[in-house]
Amino acid sequence: MALRQSVGELACTLLSIVRTRLELFSLEAAGQKAHLITILGMAFGALLFLTLAVLVFSIAVALYFWPTDQRYVALGLLALFYGLLGCGLFLAVRSKLLFAPIPFAATVDELRRDLSLLERLREPSSPSGQSFEQSSSRDLR
Repeated sequence: MALRQSVGELACTLLSIVRTRLELFSLEAAGQKAHLITILGMAFGALLFLTLAVLVFSIAVALYFWPTDQRYVALGLLALFYGLLGCGLFLAVRSKLLFAPIPFAATVDELRRDLSLLERLREPSSPSGQSFEQSSSRDLR
């Protein structure tokens, strides 16, 4: 009866460990999803403003031959503003991609700790380095 109880407790412990790891993985997956959506939104904004900068610059070149000078300054400043905004967003996307933490790092770290614990449990526990079977067979002689 004690063996059945021990096996049941071991199974409950293993299921609890697996459940905890899956909860951690799901939390990290949600964080990665939010990070990806942010990156995609910023990339879309960068492309939009760079496209507007090219459009305004093209209009500025077309209007260059018109006689008034105020149109040139206004369109040039608008093109400069859109270009700087697009480049700023592009650099922000680049830095987020370069310096973002490793995806699922906490889950990998927990699994690494679990594996090291299992490795330590597999090693012989006697201080002389002998296994239980070797020491018990020597005692029987």
